[in-house]
Amino acid sequence: MSITMKPLGSRIVVEPIEQEEISAGGIVLPETAKEKPQKGTVLAIGPGDRNEKGERVPMDVAVGNIVLFAKYSGTEIKYEGKKLLILRESDILAIL
Repeated sequence: MSITMKPLGSRIVVEPIEQEEISAGGIVLPETAKEKPQKGTVLAIGPGDRNEKGERVPMDVAVGNIVLFAKYSGTEIKYEGKKLLILRESDILAIL
C-alpha cells in the first residue's frame, strides 16, 4: 500500500497486522476479545530528528519493514478506510 502521508521528525506510519479471527482451538474470536496488534508494516517514515549540531539523524527503520511495537503506543488514525498508527521511532521495539 502506498500512501501520500509524510510523517514529521522521527515519526513512523505503520499498518497493524491484525491477529487471526479464529483461535488455535477453532473458536471464532469477536472483535472485543482480540488483543491489540503489536506487529505491523511500515508505510512511511519521517526525515528523522536533529542532533545538537542541527544535522538529521537517519532512521533505523525503512518503508516495508515488519516491526514490533509497544502494545498501547502511538496514535490510531483512519486513512483511506484503513486503520493506521503513527508512532515515534522510540516506540519501535524490534524489526522482524
